[in-house]
Amino acid sequence: MTMDLDGVALTRDLVAFRTVNPPGEERACAAFLADILAAAGFSCTLAPLAEGRVNLIATIGDAAAEPLAFTGHIDTVPLGAKPWSVDPFAGEIADGRLYGRGSSDMKSGVAAFVAAAVSRAPRLADGPGVMLLITAAEETGCEGSLAMQDAGMLRRAAALLVGEPTGNRPFVGHKGALWLKAVTHGVTAHGSMPEAGDNAVYKAAHAIVRLEDFDFNVARHPVLGKPTLNVGTVAGGLNINSVPDRAEMQIDVRTIPGQDHALLREGLTGVIGEAADIETLFDLGGIWTDPATPWAARVIGIAQGVTGEAFTPQGAPYFTDASVLTPALGSPPTIILGPGETAQAHQTDEYALVSRIGQAVEIYGRILDDWVSR
Repeated sequence: MTMDLDGVALTRDLVAFRTVNPPGEERACAAFLADILAAAGFSCTLAPLAEGRVNLIATIGDAAAEPLAFTGHIDTVPLGAKPWSVDPFAGEIADGRLYGRGSSDMKSGVAAFVAAAVSRAPRLADGPGVMLLITAAEETGCEGSLAMQDAGMLRRAAALLVGEPTGNRPFVGHKGALWLKAVTHGVTAHGSMPEAGDNAVYKAAHAIVRLEDFDFNVARHPVLGKPTLNVGTVAGGLNINSVPDRAEMQIDVRTIPGQDHALLREGLTGVIGEAADIETLFDLGGIWTDPATPWAARVIGIAQGVTGEAFTPQGAPYFTDASVLTPALGSPPTIILGPGETAQAHQTDEYALVSRIGQAVEIYGRILDDWVSR
């Protein structure tokens, strides 16, 4: 039996679930989606991550074939310090905008691909396989997708579509992220006798100056550009009248696909100083799909046909679960395409355009039609 879901109404339903991470508490939202998908004929697994937190894996079609995979996360970032002018969990619609935390990033994307898949479930059941990977804990480092990978719950896929916010424009890659914490050490002494101590803050300061001019020694990516480095936080010292014996800095490196993070960390260690303690906080690779890849080209054509917008190769400014899922699924072609507005992610009074949600349901539906008619 064919089921019809309204993508906008489903987005409002998902926004109503308070899945702010931390703590996340995605279980109720995931179970709600599992009930919808199971009723349509999908086989659903709720994979525990932590108390009150699960990932959802929903499959339909030929279990022996490599499926077309869709992914999206249902956790959101906190509301922020600035007051909202609307209820962040009400899904209020005004002037063509659907407001709420997670409306763009990225519950509208999840709602759109679930709605498209459910409406085509009878055809998908006889097709070459579709897999929906709806994750928890993406916002704090892709912990949900990493848990599925580590548990061996993922099989090879033929292609992956990530429903992150792109305004329904196909993005063909994004940079990776390597986050490091570096701690320098010294010897404390009275501030009036600095010569009796060893100032850890000075060591950190010298390292930061060297990092500002760090040479990655790699060619620019033709679309994603060059890798970048930013020292995001610095902290050190006990009080104003003591020589600090410890200083800490946190470093955000964004890499282009193909960069070896182990070699990069080694190079950064040499610049910071071998005596510093360096800890990796976060390590996710970049992704890239040639737009001429047959499946990618078909998706790009479908999106153009629905939106009427010309395609220009571009990458997402953020990282996604694809950093984990693409290699875990056997490195299939990967496209990032979703109805949310890229600039609305993490904003106060976040919204998604109602028209984009309808477009996304249509785009995803045509992608699924293309898949089953191969």
